[in-house]
Amino acid sequence: MFISRNEFAGRVSLDGLVGALRAAGEPSRLRALALLVRGELAVGELAQALGQSQPRISRHLKLLTESGLAERAPEGAWVFYRLAPEGSAERALAEDLVARLDAADPVLVRDRERLAEIHEARAMAAAAYFDENAEDWNRVRALHLPDVDIEAAVLEAAGPGPFDLMIDVGVGIGRMLEIFADRAVRAEGFDTSRQMLALARAALAGRVDAKASVRLGDIYDPPVPPGQAALVTVHQVLHFLPDPRRAVINAARLLRPGGRLVLVDFAPHGLEFLRESHAHRRLGFADDEMRAWCAAAGVPALDIRTLAPPPGAGDKLTVKIWAGEKAEGAAA
Repeated sequence: MFISRNEFAGRVSLDGLVGALRAAGEPSRLRALALLVRGELAVGELAQALGQSQPRISRHLKLLTESGLAERAPEGAWVFYRLAPEGSAERALAEDLVARLDAADPVLVRDRERLAEIHEARAMAAAAYFDENAEDWNRVRALHLPDVDIEAAVLEAAGPGPFDLMIDVGVGIGRMLEIFADRAVRAEGFDTSRQMLALARAALAGRVDAKASVRLGDIYDPPVPPGQAALVTVHQVLHFLPDPRRAVINAARLLRPGGRLVLVDFAPHGLEFLRESHAHRRLGFADDEMRAWCAAAGVPALDIRTLAPPPGAGDKLTVKIWAGEKAEGAAA
């Protein structure tokens, strides 16, 4: 009954199904699943949203992971939880159970409201960080290889173009729009930071061949129509976001079939101070994780490039570039 809508996911054993139903058959655990359907969450975030202690939520999450309905992903001082992998029978079961809940139930509504408050607070903290550090952005980026090396690899990953419409998500100081100036007929960028947008506008205003514009906008509610871009770039943005998976899916929605998605971020690392002092929520992303997100976004195959620092460079970061094409027939 539960898996019939997702036959591609396969089946679970009798013992596995009974165990999963037992794990989900408790109010707090079912509420946790209802939040995890909306995206990955740290233990502390789930504890706040559900209004329970962190040790108690950890015990509930242990049962959900043992049943296969959820996954545990330790990362530095934080531990993230997410639903079972894309395409699995366990994920299909979790999504089906949550879909059968009444979304207007007052308890679930309050959980979602608390979660929205948590995400809003984190977004405000990130925005404040950007506003305070906008002028000093280039110094912060000194933690990885020189920009010229990364930008050359980004251009190679994107391809020669020309791109009739390029969109840069989280435009920052506008550098992606600058380096693609001779490959894009038209380029647009958006960001949630007004200070960053001011710097981007200043950088682009000095170009005699300016074909780019920037505006205020959020990746969770993009200010540009879906299904039109030939190229979408997301450069060093995902590690700041509360729901990077949804950001990847929304970025891919902006592409037309055959359009190119280029994601640039860090490989997994242990520099916890970036979370504490520089508003990073995630300490990098694994290739398998990005493959799963992109496949769910309609980008089934990735060209992956790794830009590692030279040996003996100390606490430097490895930059990853994941690039792929939007599949024909993938929904906008």
